[in-house]
Amino acid sequence: MSAVPGVEPPRSHPPKKSDSPRRFSLRTRVMLLAASCVGGAVALVSLVAYLTVRGNLYQQFDDSLIERANAAVTSVPVQAQFREVPAALLVSSDIDIGLLQAGTGLTWPERGEPPPVGDAERAVAVGTAESSLRTDTATDMRVIALPSGPGQALVLAQSLAPMKRTLAELSLVLFLFGGAGIVVAAAAGTAVARAGLRPVERLTSATERVARTMDLRPIPVTGDDELSRLTHSFNTMLAAVADSQERQRQLVADAGHELRTPLTSLRTNLELLLAASRDGARPLAELDRVEMEADIRGQLDELTQLIGDLVELARESEPRVENERVDLAEVVERALDRARRRAGETEFDVTLEPWVLAGDPAVLERAVLNLLDNAVKFSPEGSTVQVRLRALGDGTAVIEVSDAGPGIADEDLPKVFERFYRSSEARTLPGSGLGLAIVKQSTERHGGAVYAGRSESGGALMTMRLPGVPG
Repeated sequence: MSAVPGVEPPRSHPPKKSDSPRRFSLRTRVMLLAASCVGGAVALVSLVAYLTVRGNLYQQFDDSLIERANAAVTSVPVQAQFREVPAALLVSSDIDIGLLQAGTGLTWPERGEPPPVGDAERAVAVGTAESSLRTDTATDMRVIALPSGPGQALVLAQSLAPMKRTLAELSLVLFLFGGAGIVVAAAAGTAVARAGLRPVERLTSATERVARTMDLRPIPVTGDDELSRLTHSFNTMLAAVADSQERQRQLVADAGHELRTPLTSLRTNLELLLAASRDGARPLAELDRVEMEADIRGQLDELTQLIGDLVELARESEPRVENERVDLAEVVERALDRARRRAGETEFDVTLEPWVLAGDPAVLERAVLNLLDNAVKFSPEGSTVQVRLRALGDGTAVIEVSDAGPGIADEDLPKVFERFYRSSEARTLPGSGLGLAIVKQSTERHGGAVYAGRSESGGALMTMRLPGVPG
């Protein structure tokens, strides 16, 4: 088919996606569930009640009809004058009665109605059947035939209409009461859902408020049911989030404060070098240039270490990786190899006992290395740093690193593992104040704890306590 010039062919539009059906609210589902359960129970009970009453009524109807038929058979002494006997003397007025003779047919009382006669009744009359009891569908009557002599049978018929009216009234009553029960159940379900889901609505409103405003205030809790426990758990989560946010803010503030000094010094040195390199500027002395370049390299190293420490501390919020079997003695040996390369004349006195735990070997090695570097930094040249790994006998082992330095003041002992905390003696030494904070974080991630104290020689004693088993 060729295209018509100047006429744009019709574009096929993708079919619009039909909107997904709106789900009922929880309150509506509870109401519908209550109404459905009650409706089902009412319908089942009504059906059982109706069938039971119906069966009993039919049984009583047949028993009464059989009893009347037996009474009628024994109360007709003169068969030839049956037509002239008033029907009220034979049976009650709600029954049609007749005498069926095999040769002459059916006779019935005057002012009475003939009962329906069929093959079953004729079989009783001729003697081929002892009795018959059936429902005549044409007249809606229950018909019974009993032998009343040679070649004849007494036939009685009673209408089922009164009993069926009773059953119809019963079914109407059951339907009305069942419908009323369903309505009451729906109303009760709505009331229960409204009262029971009110704490859920409060919790939902609170979560929406948190998502909208980031307001992490706890939610008021009343009662001690499951929803109250859920609210308690949600408040615990809010407290954890608030604490995490506060730590993040503090980390950013402290990092900004720590970065300001090396960045300012680095910028000053770079500006001096650039100014001295301009045309016509007074050149720097070679010694001054060498000192500035050394300062810049030192400041870059300090910035690099600070950024690495910040990245390590930021891993606190990362998901935990699957732990592996860690030989703690091997971890300490690897950290010692790295520490010895930058320890200068400082020696290490090492005693290690085998110890195994589940954890991250890289994280543990970084923590041990920080302890060793901290000990080397405060130890005099030519001194010895003691490193001990020993079991305590209670399912834990300790890594103890002690130096021969000036030690830690009493007022500084509770604070040495805080981020960016540096004692007055340490402020003149290189470092970011994050190394021991990383030790604490790494140890706690492995279910352990850290302690600071004094060694026997008066220096600092840093201890990592970790769970595990002897290797």
